[in-house]
Parts: sequence; structure tokens; C-alpha cells
Amino acid sequence: MMTDHDKDYDDGMLNRRRVLGNAWVDKSLVNVNDFNGEFQNLITRYAWNEIWGRPAFGDKTRRLMVLSTMIALKAFEEFALHVRAALDGPPESRLTPDDIKEVILQAAIYCGVPAANHAYAIAGAILREKGFLPSSDAPAN
Repeated sequence: MMTDHDKDYDDGMLNRRRVLGNAWVDKSLVNVNDFNGEFQNLITRYAWNEIWGRPAFGDKTRRLMVLSTMIALKAFEEFALHVRAALDGPPESRLTPDDIKEVILQAAIYCGVPAANHAYAIAGAILREKGFLPSSDAPAN
């Protein structure tokens, strides 16, 4: 018999997969163990179901909010994860390089230039990796 707890987890997992992609979620689930399993369950139920499942904002708006928050917190590993997910997401919630640039520009004012500078370096590397920017070893024009 499925409990509300199980349904919250399953619904959260659907949102998590939609936003981050199956490859990332599958990779993270391989690392679940007795030590971190309860935490993974908690964030799946609360972050991915209770928050990402709310109807007030769509995924695109939430992506923008998360990127801004990660810059403010200087949580750059999570920032990189969400930049990749935003570029690879479903068309209706995918962010463009210009969208990401605007988030970082705004963050420069509200979160500080050093944080934005670091975010530009991370996002730039990801954009080069995905072919949105020329590689850094390409000759300058």
C-alpha cells in the first residue's frame, strides 16, 4: 500500500528527473547509502515535490531563482549542476546562455562582483563544453 510519504517521494522524483535529467538523478542515486539515504529522501520529498511541484511558478522561473540563490550562497558546485540542467532541460523550461548571463549580471549587483566573477567562469566553461562558446584555445578574432 502506497503511503502519502511514498507518493511525495515518487512525485518529487518525477520533478527531480524532469529538472535535472535522468542521467544526473541516476548517478546521484547510485551514491545513496545508509549514511545519506534519509537526506536524499528528504530533499526528494520536500525540495523536489513540495517546492518544485508548486504551481505558482513554472520550471523556467524556478531555474532562474535557483541559479541566483546558488550564486548568493556561493554554492558553485550546485550552480554548475543547475547551469547544465538549465541548458539541457525540456524546451519549455530550458534557459539560453543569454538567460544565464542576465542572472549573473543581476547577481553581480545583489550578491557581489567576486561571486558573479566566479559564476561567469563556471558558466563559461560549461558553455564552451557544450559548444555555445568557442573553446578557450581558439584564436581570437
